[in-house]
Amino acid sequence: MKIKDLAKYVDGKLVGNVAFFSIDGFSGKFTFLNDAHTGDIVVRHWIDAEGVKMAFRKNIACLITRTPKDGAIEMAEKLSFPLIITDKIELANAFALYDTINKFSPNSTNIIITGTNGKSTTSHLIYHILDNAGYHVLTNTDDESEFNTLIDPMVSKLISDEVLENGELDYLVIEVSEVQGWLGKLMENHAALMTKVIRPKVGVITNIAVDHIGLIDSIDDVFKEISEVPKEIGDGICILNHDDELLMEMDVKNPFYTSMSKINDENAVYFDNDKIYYRNYPILTIDELPFKSNHFIQNILSAIGACISLDLDVKVIVEGVKSYNSLNRRFTKLNDEPLIYDDFAHNPEGIKATISETLKMLPDNQKLHVVCAIRGSRGVEINRLNVEALAESMDDDIELYLSSSNDVVNHLNYVINEEREVFFKVLNQNNIRYVHYDNLKDCLSEVYNKADKKDIILLIGAQGMDFAKNILNDII
Repeated sequence: MKIKDLAKYVDGKLVGNVAFFSIDGFSGKFTFLNDAHTGDIVVRHWIDAEGVKMAFRKNIACLITRTPKDGAIEMAEKLSFPLIITDKIELANAFALYDTINKFSPNSTNIIITGTNGKSTTSHLIYHILDNAGYHVLTNTDDESEFNTLIDPMVSKLISDEVLENGELDYLVIEVSEVQGWLGKLMENHAALMTKVIRPKVGVITNIAVDHIGLIDSIDDVFKEISEVPKEIGDGICILNHDDELLMEMDVKNPFYTSMSKINDENAVYFDNDKIYYRNYPILTIDELPFKSNHFIQNILSAIGACISLDLDVKVIVEGVKSYNSLNRRFTKLNDEPLIYDDFAHNPEGIKATISETLKMLPDNQKLHVVCAIRGSRGVEINRLNVEALAESMDDDIELYLSSSNDVVNHLNYVINEEREVFFKVLNQNNIRYVHYDNLKDCLSEVYNKADKKDIILLIGAQGMDFAKNILNDII
């Protein structure tokens, strides 16, 4: 690969040098600056003069960035170091993924998972089924949700590192955000672009719902982004949630349907009368499932459909489902008396589904204590939608607690006054009683000490609730 071709592909401007800096050219690895070695390519959203000097000392092949600042261009020219500047950094990361798969995993069978809710659970379950069957498989889904972004070279680095250390991959299971952006600007067609470069044999689309407010304005915008994905799956198989009306409006060449009720499609996977069926034959009972709430069963159906579409034996798939342990914060049980569940419900659909499923488990005459972490530095609109979903889910058996989690979040997740106030306003307008705490530790201490042993405590929210497990361990 020539550096001029790379610059052209990413719609970039090349400054400093017109050739790769390292004598041997490009090593084939895309990575981060701190981890880079001779011949690697680094992709960063911004770089300054000190970063260019560091790249020079490391003898890397070149830098690609969206925002050069504080003398970065001048330093690149002074050191005669190649710096590619592009307004579309997503093209650089898409190319990094494309080139890495071609070089390090050309023979793997690839699967993508996208949609608004359930991506991580579905991805991780597919990964586990394949891993349990003895295949060498890699996924970008992890407990902390740190690796499932495709707007930096993390997945490219994971692939090259894994192959160099442990040999060729059989499968790649890649979670793709349905909507993505940077600094409040939408990266249009992100999911479709990443699907195109991954070239999946199977793609899963879980659902279409509202999230990422600020990048998109309506459900129609989400539909527009996701509906481009089946076109890039092409002749591959697309696993679709038959219960989602918007998904059923998409033009899909080779659909495979899943549903929470029996449907008239002999190849579908569906749940009915406490059993999962494939080709109208029961393959799993509800007692054999790793989790039993409806929205998680839908994730299980999607994973089963994907693995069937990969031509795995049904017995192997069933064994993988039975042996699965869920990701952290995916309706994870933290305590028995009282029952405490922790779930990464961070958007309206997730909030409503999780509260609804938890209420079904509540014993008569007992209370459900919902502890919700307000989303910090995500804007007023997503918090308004979240609190409206919360208000819609309330009933007489629920006591509500809010946390700004000032004691555990960093500056990137700090709750600003406007975000907090929109929660208060909507709840007050709906005459819903609540208690707010600035600190998560104070909130959890109060709830735990107040709850009866037969009550249920449900923890929901994104980054502001990530430290709840450790705090509760100390309290309990």
